[in-house]
Amino acid sequence: MTLRVAFLHAARRDFEDAAVWYEERRSGLSAEFRAEVDAAVALAAEQPLRFPRKHKDIRCVRVRRFPYSVFFLQEESRIVGGEPRTNDR
Repeated sequence: MTLRVAFLHAARRDFEDAAVWYEERRSGLSAEFRAEVDAAVALAAEQPLRFPRKHKDIRCVRVRRFPYSVFFLQEESRIVGGEPRTNDR
């Protein structure tokens, strides 16, 4: 069963800021970034237990091709995305 996905406001803002940053670097790069984030989040929604715990019940899925990770918490019928982080922090 695929879980519903919800994001904290700070996570969505950070994601949008990162997309703008990538687009400023190269035209079209933000679309590639968004697609990879969407794919990572979709995989987390389908198989949340596949991803390692980083702190208590908070899990982490890495975004392919970009130095970016999405941290999430699985609730009963959804996953909640917290503030994403670049992998160089």
